[in-house]
Amino acid sequence: MHHTTGGDLLVAVLRELGIDTVFGIVSVHNLPLVEAVDRDLRFVPVRHEASAVSAADAYGRARGSIGCALTSTGTGAGNAAGSLIEALSAGSAVLHVTGQIDSAHLGSGRGFIHETKDQLGMLRAVSKYAETVTSTEDAGRILREAARAALSDPGGPGSVEWPVDLQYAQQTDEAAAPGALPHPVPDAGELARAAELLASARRPLIWAGGGATRAPEQLAALLEATGAGLLTSNSGRGAVPEDHPQVIGNFATTPAARALLADADVLLTVGTHFRSNETADYALKLPAAHLQIDIDADALGRTYPARHTLHAHAADALGALLPHARPAEAGWGERITSVRDEVRAALHESIGPQSAVCDAIRAALPREAVVARDVTIASSSWGNKLLEMYDPRDNVFPRGGGIGQGLGMGIGAALARPDSPTVVMAGDGGLAVHLGELLTLAQEKPALTLVVFNDGGYGVLRNMQDRYSERRSGVDLATPDFEQLAAACGLPYARIAAPEHAQPVMEHAIASGGPVLVEVDLARLGPMKTPFTPPVSIPTA
Repeated sequence: MHHTTGGDLLVAVLRELGIDTVFGIVSVHNLPLVEAVDRDLRFVPVRHEASAVSAADAYGRARGSIGCALTSTGTGAGNAAGSLIEALSAGSAVLHVTGQIDSAHLGSGRGFIHETKDQLGMLRAVSKYAETVTSTEDAGRILREAARAALSDPGGPGSVEWPVDLQYAQQTDEAAAPGALPHPVPDAGELARAAELLASARRPLIWAGGGATRAPEQLAALLEATGAGLLTSNSGRGAVPEDHPQVIGNFATTPAARALLADADVLLTVGTHFRSNETADYALKLPAAHLQIDIDADALGRTYPARHTLHAHAADALGALLPHARPAEAGWGERITSVRDEVRAALHESIGPQSAVCDAIRAALPREAVVARDVTIASSSWGNKLLEMYDPRDNVFPRGGGIGQGLGMGIGAALARPDSPTVVMAGDGGLAVHLGELLTLAQEKPALTLVVFNDGGYGVLRNMQDRYSERRSGVDLATPDFEQLAAACGLPYARIAAPEHAQPVMEHAIASGGPVLVEVDLARLGPMKTPFTPPVSIPTA
């Protein structure tokens, strides 16, 4: 098959992948690609390349598939690198296509405009797959290989750099998608021993990480068969809907959950890397009878010892274990429900007036709705725990912990699922990193409510410095008048300055069906009962 330009070929591949919206910035070195996408699909011109990747990342997460970002070469590709790191950390499927200078000058070091030294090496450092298009016969194959790598568990970004002269040229394409990568098969002996241990469990717990979201049916079936309680990492939230009575959730480090872990006789963990902030810097104690499932062989036993390890896709391993499941002992289910209720009530009480905002967001949203969260106090303290998730595709946040990605992610998710609303939780500090995306929000007009928690700077680090230091450094920042800022961008604005404001403001904003900026004035709303500090270790004298 022949395509007039590389842009036409890219559109054909994107249609194969089910992608109808692409995020990026136009450049002299990607113009044929942008023009074709804008003509045949939807091109969203974001204001920064990092936001292009963040939006494509969240587009894929919200659909349970893959997103696409287009950037320019050199500085443009470099700008995208931080968000590629996030996609790599999260295992998100992103097809990142970046321009490149004319192939005749590639690698010459002459200082050709937009040229950079070893761009491919940079992309390989931050991507699961990276390759250069070197001929008009290879472009289709390379694009599909990048997409296949991105979609294969554990996922990650696939990057393709494409010299602009080859983009303009006629393409020859075989249109043969490469086959799916096979899943690893668990060792039969280890599987039998793991099944025997699971069958012996009378007080079982399961811990679901991001890998478990690939196997929601099998996980739910095992949960029902065993009567186990379900702890999750942040990434595993929604693998089983969080209103299920056996779902404790992302509360493993709370006192009540620690006591439950101490009393459990078997723990099955699925697709989690035990991140430091979810294990109290690895101080959390797990039961000795630990069964671990992960598709990443390097993750098995890396953080906590495991009695039995299964190198497998979560769906395959859980399906193989299910016939061996036995019900928990009498009273264990009541204990799980009690812990579930206790940890939620304690957190709800501790966040003080912000609990009204949490309740209002959940009440105003339909069951199927994306909640995208930047790294900010509201997200870290209660958005990542208390705000219920019912589907992993609704749970969008920067798993690598980088600040400033929330709005770009929210825009991508909102355009991926235009028939349901999206809420973005951001702080004033994080929003300022990519403030220009307010213009993208105003231009594209998705059904997105941007909730900005305004505390005049970097509140998490301010709390740390107030607790451990004698002075503040770099945390108190100039903050715009958000009402005037919204007006300048043509966005509707509302403000929450008291608990009683939360419900009517959130209901009206979400029901509007378009973009709204909601400022939460934290100085007026009032403080949490205990200032939030992240679970990191600070040396003290």
